[in-house]
Amino acid sequence: MTDAPALPLKLFNSLTRSLEEFVPVHPGEARVYSCGPTVYNYPHIGNMRAYVFADTLGRTLSFKGYKLTHVINITDVGHLTDDADAGEDKLEKAAAERAQSIWDIARHYTEAYWADIKALNIRQPAHWSIATDYVPQMIEFAKAIADKHCYELDSGLYFDTASVNNYGRLARHGTDEGESRIDPVDGKRQPADFAIWRKTPTGETRQMEWDSPWGRGAPGWHLECSVMSEALLGFPFDIHTGGIDHREIHHPNEIAQNQAHSCSDASGARFWMHNNFLVERSGKMSKSSGEFLRVQLLIDKGYHPLAYRLMCLQAHYRSELEFSWEGLGAALTRLKRMVMAVATLRDADDAPVADRRLTDLLAKFDAAMSDDLNTAVALTLLEEAAAMKKIDAGQKRTALVAMDAVLGLDLLAISRADLRVRPKAAAIAEADIEATLIRRKDARAAKDFATSDALRDELIAAGVEVMDGDPLGWDWRLEA
Repeated sequence: MTDAPALPLKLFNSLTRSLEEFVPVHPGEARVYSCGPTVYNYPHIGNMRAYVFADTLGRTLSFKGYKLTHVINITDVGHLTDDADAGEDKLEKAAAERAQSIWDIARHYTEAYWADIKALNIRQPAHWSIATDYVPQMIEFAKAIADKHCYELDSGLYFDTASVNNYGRLARHGTDEGESRIDPVDGKRQPADFAIWRKTPTGETRQMEWDSPWGRGAPGWHLECSVMSEALLGFPFDIHTGGIDHREIHHPNEIAQNQAHSCSDASGARFWMHNNFLVERSGKMSKSSGEFLRVQLLIDKGYHPLAYRLMCLQAHYRSELEFSWEGLGAALTRLKRMVMAVATLRDADDAPVADRRLTDLLAKFDAAMSDDLNTAVALTLLEEAAAMKKIDAGQKRTALVAMDAVLGLDLLAISRADLRVRPKAAAIAEADIEATLIRRKDARAAKDFATSDALRDELIAAGVEVMDGDPLGWDWRLEA
């Protein structure tokens, strides 16, 4: 094992817009809450960038020696079709459109999300908090703040954002660089006021509804995260993460609720951290575009999901990342090279790192990750360690295991053959490829080069790249 990293961890706090040293609320512990998916549809790869980021943060906290408690919520009620607190509940709308049980829809898409979590080698959190499991606690939370901070309309109970100090400071509402896009809604005291509880309209029946002091209905989307983070982590906890879109409405509303409940200006978390968008210029990231980009689509096209994880790590989490098939292909090639570079270390016995070249690299790696999770630099340091010659294999393995535990690429557990993912559209089976290669080998041995070339061309036409002299033998020719 390596010595515990000693450098302070510095993270960018969206609340203060500055780098700050991480000092845990509870010594030796790190408590993290991440906003999870609304399970009305499959998550697209832009959604999944948030969980690669949160996982990298969690792995870094573990690397720094903290006992990590990570919570990710599952939103199965309350999230409306417009993040600006308007429209229909996303789950209720999906259930009505498909004439299915809302519970079945939530279960199906939760399991699909968990499959993507596994495919991207994202560690399991300490808790998956399911929103509908916490409705009684949400009602109690709302009751505790209703008298001082809420008012009732025919449609439900609303939070009065003027009742707390500095509402919207996370998104910088009211400044030239503010990001608010909340539209005025009739009946609200302020346009930014948001629903704590939504009453079921007269004459309608929801699949998910509960009795409350404000009538039968369902909780607002923002309420669940305040309730579940407090229940599982306690206030204040260390870090709250989410996509940069949450910095605009959802997280400011959480903070307002937390201020009201704590009778203070405390936001609930010490750090609020946000990853930037993944953009795709063709518009296929949208879930309304039909075959939108999701992890399974990458796999169906023959790309190993860890290539997407590597693609995310190549950019800083706070920078916008553009997706392209060419970029994903380049990440897959880089991943293959990394796997090849460490392959000889799989059977080596771990040994304490004493070689100065490795200890220096580990120190630089620690410095990179301690600098607001600079994964792009950390990747180059891992590659530098993997390329080192004339160095003890056990020490090298130990150093690489420590680095890869942070980056989560599973380099010593996967092989190049594992990265050879069969495209869904492939018209030839792997057994047939192997049989053709045997025939080609026999033709070459007989100096029948015309047959050998014809068989190679046959494989190329079927989407297979023949790699003479490479132990792997062949690979899929991936087309964007």
